[in-house]
Amino acid sequence: MDRLTCDRCGQGLLLDAPVRYEVTIEVKSAYDPLELVEEDLVDAADEMKRLIEKLKTLSPDDAQDEVYRKFSFDLCATCQKRFLKNPLSKPEPDRRNPEPDAPPEAR
Repeated sequence: MDRLTCDRCGQGLLLDAPVRYEVTIEVKSAYDPLELVEEDLVDAADEMKRLIEKLKTLSPDDAQDEVYRKFSFDLCATCQKRFLKNPLSKPEPDRRNPEPDAPPEAR
C-alpha cells in the first residue's frame, strides 16, 4: 500500500485517477464467551503447557495468524467495483457449462 498505485492492477492513483479507495481487512479469531466451571480449571495448567509447546513450533507470523492479521490496500475505481462484486474472490460460475449435479433451476 504505497498510495501511489492500485494494489490490484498497478494503475497510478494520484495522477491517473480522480479518486482512490482504501480497503482494510481484519482477520481475527472468533471467540465465544466462556463460561468456566471448576472442572475447566483442573486441566488449565496442562492445557497452557500444551499451548506453549505448540507456540514454540510456530514462526512469529504463523503465531500471529492464529489470532489476528490486518491488511490494507489502495484500489482504483475499476478494481474497487470488482472487489465489491466479489470480495471473497469466489470463482464465477460457468454459465455455458452448468454443473451436471446442479438442480434444473440453478442451470
